[in-house]
Amino acid sequence: MRRAVCPGSFDPVTNGHLDIIGRASRLFDEVIVGVLVNQSKQGLFTVEERIAMLREVTASYDNVRVESFRGLLVDFCRAQQASVLIKGLRAVSDFDYELQMAQMNIGLAGVETLFMPTNPLYSFISSSLIKDVAKWGGDISAHVPDLVRAQLATRLR
Repeated sequence: MRRAVCPGSFDPVTNGHLDIIGRASRLFDEVIVGVLVNQSKQGLFTVEERIAMLREVTASYDNVRVESFRGLLVDFCRAQQASVLIKGLRAVSDFDYELQMAQMNIGLAGVETLFMPTNPLYSFISSSLIKDVAKWGGDISAHVPDLVRAQLATRLR
């Protein structure tokens, strides 16, 4: 079975994330969305809330499941028996950082990283930008699923 991991913090999940997850689901038998538990970073949503949102917005994909992880990503990949990471790239600046991570991951555990260029419709979207726009009352409806938009509106009130 060809299994891949799409890792991230997903705070919150955006249409850009979902584009990468959906495209990966067509290439692999199973895609595991790995939600990073980063105790040194305070998220807007708890890990449990992010997992619940991701599970709901990926429910239409039979071969996608959502799990949380802490520690090294390669250890999570080993535990999931996944030898491939899928990373979306929005811009060249993403590549600089992600290349270093990919080289470390292959060196540590033989985990390959496949870079997937983001659909141009989503190339400027980031979770941070979405949170900032939502905080100031901007319209984010084209950039996140309705569920996420509603959750952000509730959280930021």
